[in-house]
Amino acid sequence: MGFFDRLSRLLRANLNDLVSKAEDPAKILDQSVTDMQTDLVKLRQAVATAIASQKRLQNQAEQADTQAKTWYERAELALKKGEEELARESLSRRKTYQDTATALTNQVNSQAGQVETLKKSLTALEGKIAEAKTKKDMLKARAQAAEAQEQLQSAVGNLSTNSSMAAFEQMEEKVLGLEARSQAAAELAGADLESQFASLQGSDVDDELEALKTRMSGGATPIQLPAPNGPLPQLEPVKVAEVNAELEELKRSIDKL
Repeated sequence: MGFFDRLSRLLRANLNDLVSKAEDPAKILDQSVTDMQTDLVKLRQAVATAIASQKRLQNQAEQADTQAKTWYERAELALKKGEEELARESLSRRKTYQDTATALTNQVNSQAGQVETLKKSLTALEGKIAEAKTKKDMLKARAQAAEAQEQLQSAVGNLSTNSSMAAFEQMEEKVLGLEARSQAAAELAGADLESQFASLQGSDVDDELEALKTRMSGGATPIQLPAPNGPLPQLEPVKVAEVNAELEELKRSIDKL
């Protein structure tokens, strides 16, 4: 393959691509209807010209036939007057006009066929133009809808790489993280409250234990431990009755709980 062939093919390909991209369906449809209207005008002019030519030929054929009849009458008159040479000349003129009338009549018949063909073409083109006008608006609407759909699909396809969409998704993740941390903090605060209440309950038990110890000791002064290497103090014996009474009081206090 030669260099110039490759260059020519490359140029044609690029030009075709440019033309394809530059084509606007709505404008092309309008221009197509306009071109058909122009063709319709030209065809009407051609039909009118053909009909006018047919009528002119028809008139010429009728005139030639009329002249042929006139020269035939003159030939008869010349023979009646004994002018045989004049009659012969008249018949010769008659023959010429007859031939002309016949040729013109043949042309008229041929022209009539062409006029009928042109009329049929004119009727067909008028029908196509009417159909094209009906379809034009519908096709333009469909083209606009297709372009809008294509733009929408392109916009949706570009959302994943769009910086605005990426920022939106990042903020969404941040909000979710804040919500998770807030929920965790609330749970921890609830746990702290539970532990505080548990500690308060533990303090009540300790108080009751101290009170119990006090009642069991009968309110006596706590026993002081002797100093190291010193003599041991003399302990008073515990009375059983006092212990039993304290024990009964303890049982009653437990039963009330």
